[in-house]
Amino acid sequence: MQNTAGTRAATVPGDLNKRLVINVLTWLTDFAQRFRKQILIAFDVVAISVAYVLPWALISGRTSFTEYNSLLFASWFFFVCCYEIVYGLMGMYDSLWRYAEIVEFFRLCSASAIAVTVFVVVTMLLWGGERRIPISTYLLSALFSASLTLYSRLTYRMYRNTTLAKRAKPRRRTLMIGAGDAASTLLHELFKNKSPEMNIICCVDDAPEKVGRSIMGVQIMGTTEDIPDLVERCEIETLLLAIPTVDDENKRRILSICNKTKCNVRILPDIVKLIADGKDFLSRVRDVRVEDVLGRPEVELTDTTSALITGKTVMVTGGGGSIGSELCRQIAACAPKRLIILDIYENNAYSIQQELLRKYGDKLDMEVLIASVRDSKKIDALFGAMRPDVVFHAAAHKHVPLMEVSPEEAVKNNVFGTYNVACAADKYGAERFVLISTDKAVNPTNVMGATKRLCEMIVQALAQRSKTKFVAVRFGNVLGSNGSVLPLFKEQIAAGGPLTVTHPDIVRFFMTIPEAVRLVLEAGEMGQGGEIFVLDMGKPVRILDLAENLIKLSGLIPYKDIEIKFTGLRPGEKLYEELLMDEEGVRKTDNKKIFIGSPLELNKDTFFDHLASLKQIAYSNNSENLVQALVDLVPTFHHEPHAYDL
Repeated sequence: MQNTAGTRAATVPGDLNKRLVINVLTWLTDFAQRFRKQILIAFDVVAISVAYVLPWALISGRTSFTEYNSLLFASWFFFVCCYEIVYGLMGMYDSLWRYAEIVEFFRLCSASAIAVTVFVVVTMLLWGGERRIPISTYLLSALFSASLTLYSRLTYRMYRNTTLAKRAKPRRRTLMIGAGDAASTLLHELFKNKSPEMNIICCVDDAPEKVGRSIMGVQIMGTTEDIPDLVERCEIETLLLAIPTVDDENKRRILSICNKTKCNVRILPDIVKLIADGKDFLSRVRDVRVEDVLGRPEVELTDTTSALITGKTVMVTGGGGSIGSELCRQIAACAPKRLIILDIYENNAYSIQQELLRKYGDKLDMEVLIASVRDSKKIDALFGAMRPDVVFHAAAHKHVPLMEVSPEEAVKNNVFGTYNVACAADKYGAERFVLISTDKAVNPTNVMGATKRLCEMIVQALAQRSKTKFVAVRFGNVLGSNGSVLPLFKEQIAAGGPLTVTHPDIVRFFMTIPEAVRLVLEAGEMGQGGEIFVLDMGKPVRILDLAENLIKLSGLIPYKDIEIKFTGLRPGEKLYEELLMDEEGVRKTDNKKIFIGSPLELNKDTFFDHLASLKQIAYSNNSENLVQALVDLVPTFHHEPHAYDL
């Protein structure tokens, strides 16, 4: 107990001293802030006095100083008064010198020149005789006064805007891409308010005349082609694209160069838009979106789709899903007579219902129905009551690994759900039926892909005997859709990693959700029956590249901040996807990004008999026999037997 008391007693004086120092510093800070203007005036009085007396001291060696003693003190008082009055009138004590720009320093120099001029004119009149003030004193005192007041403020500005390296949080070494107006504005902002994240080391610009020069003290060390080399030489961690007005083609070119490095990439928004929405400048330096590096321009929607929708009763199955909900949004914008949203999952259906009600209110006639496409009697009753003119069938099971485990569920929902809805559309005279398909239907290696291929075959078979125009739309992976790789990667990044990639060489085609829906709507208009529409999706994207880019776009560094782990191909998964089958061929449409695969010749009588047999096997829940039945119906389906031994 004695030792504890002794220790406590010994620490008390030290704590008191620290507290005293903190209190004194706090008081001094508050005092300086409260009397900032008075302190600055007092400082200027001292600085100007020194500036005036110093020239007299310099000339005292060759002139009798005592001879000018009374003149010195009389003129000194008037000199200080001239400066303080002019400085006060020109607002030199109203500016916040921490944020001072060149114009503030120009005003100070102008004020100093005016004060000296007034002083010279008056003193020439008062002391212009034998005891006049030496000419050298006028010149030197003016120079010293302007210099002392100017440099004191400049020193204060630099001190307030500079964080001591020992106390500063380490900032990422940043290379800025672009040396134009946006870059200049950003550098000005960074000079006034140091970013806790970015330290601009150097800059690149594709204008040859700028290379080798500097902007706001930052050297322009090359062009965009030099980025990988500069990243290595300057140990760059972050790349900042500061060309908000760059066109899409050059943006993709620059970002593809950035992706060759291991740096994270950020992008500066349009300054005009920032001014319009009133947001803080630095806070709007955003991460690059995945859409920025998609590798191609988005598909454009023609005006013909409004004729497909306007004034029509439109049904969307799976209307609460990623594709289905976007279909509902774009359909609602085309003023349909009625929009029918059908989904088995009430939460998603409710969400899109409330969104559309908020946006359109009573202007949109909307019906939200909870039903399963597997229930043929319910689907028949709904079609009989609603009589839709146009049907978009987006309801489906799409998770490849899960469907490998439960192939009978994939067949029940995908194949016979499609069959039920398509037959109802045919029976009740719908004008058009549009199936949402997938690139996994081409040479499928998994149950999900095989079932979607069967859905396409159902659409093509019904098109041969029905007045309804049946078409299918095939596209690749959709960025941000439920169950896609993008949300999974984002969740893994938020959790600190690692990101899981099945294989380093696996590739996929990608598109945005709005693009996918535009394609579906346009296909629904141009289809004449039996076609499979395909989007020109550009080059496939390596999933590993996507994972690395997402890490960079999140402000992190791959393999340093976030690891990437390879887990091996999952059951039914293949390294690459195809969009067209060889036997389908391809022909162009009016939209250069959309192509049509010609219909396959199918024996509709035997085909539907085989479907009936498949249904019996599916509802017997015999997975092994079901997979073999799928192989018999879809000759291009190549499966691995071990994938189903689960």
